[in-house]
Amino acid sequence: MHRRTLLLGLSSLTLLAACGGDSAKFRNYSGPKVTQIQVFKRKRKMFLFIGDDVVRKYRISLGNRPIGTKRFEGDGKTPEGLYHITHHNPRSAYHLSLGVSYPNDQDRAFAEERGRKPGGDIMIHGQGRKYRGRRDDWTAGCIAVTDAEIEEIYAMVPNGTPIFIFP
Repeated sequence: MHRRTLLLGLSSLTLLAACGGDSAKFRNYSGPKVTQIQVFKRKRKMFLFIGDDVVRKYRISLGNRPIGTKRFEGDGKTPEGLYHITHHNPRSAYHLSLGVSYPNDQDRAFAEERGRKPGGDIMIHGQGRKYRGRRDDWTAGCIAVTDAEIEEIYAMVPNGTPIFIFP
């Protein structure tokens, strides 16, 4: 009887391990949470801060038309200004992603005054299988890092974190 219980237990662990391929992308992080993100589009750099200290630095890819701020749906630009992290998406097509609060009230008003839509669905995300290894500006307006980097960012950055996106 003891042998059968042991065998069932080991079989269950094997099945769980086989199904857990996706869980490898979720990292544990027990340090202090990031308090601010700063993105410098021209330099293609993103910095994570805890208080006044830069704790991580990343090379980023941006929208496929990176000069200027995002104004309208489909313009291929990354927004500029102060936003916040809205949510964590574990099922992103780009490995993992963090939602950015674009468009804000001013973005919506600007687009509506011109009879256009502001767009949305701006994220900080990984590359996923399709774009793995790509380092040029390829997104539709998002901020992209490598899959390994988004795993780290995903664990360190809580919802509500301010993100300053500079030209």
